[in-house]
Amino acid sequence: MSGNSYLLDTNIVLYLLGGDKVLAGILGNRTPYVSYITEMELLGSPKLSAAEERTIGHFLDACFIVNMSQEIKNLAIQIRRKSGLKLPDSIIAATAEFNGLSLLTADTEFNKLKSLSILQYSK
Repeated sequence: MSGNSYLLDTNIVLYLLGGDKVLAGILGNRTPYVSYITEMELLGSPKLSAAEERTIGHFLDACFIVNMSQEIKNLAIQIRRKSGLKLPDSIIAATAEFNGLSLLTADTEFNKLKSLSILQYSK
C-alpha cells in the first residue's frame, strides 16, 4: 500500500460526513482506507437513522475496508500492552502500521505511538 495513503480514524470519517472541506482537500483523489473497527463504530450506533445509515454506506463503498488478520491482531496486542490505548484504537493503529498507511486522526492519544505515521488533524 502507498505511503501517501491514509487510514481514517472514526472521528475523521464523522468530520467528512459532516461536510469538512479541509479534510476533503487533504484526501484529494486518494482512496481512503478504514479499519473494519471504524465501519462497525459508524454503523453500530443505536440512534442511527435510515438516512444516516445510507450516507455512511455510500461513504464506505468508496473506501477500502481493511479486515482483521492474524498479523494485525498480534500487532494490536503489542500496541495495547505497550501504550495502554483502548482496544479499538489499538486495532486501528495496528491496521495502519501493518499496512504502511499514515493514520489521519483527531485523537491525540495516538501520539503515544512513536512508530506510527500520524497526520494529526484539529478543527
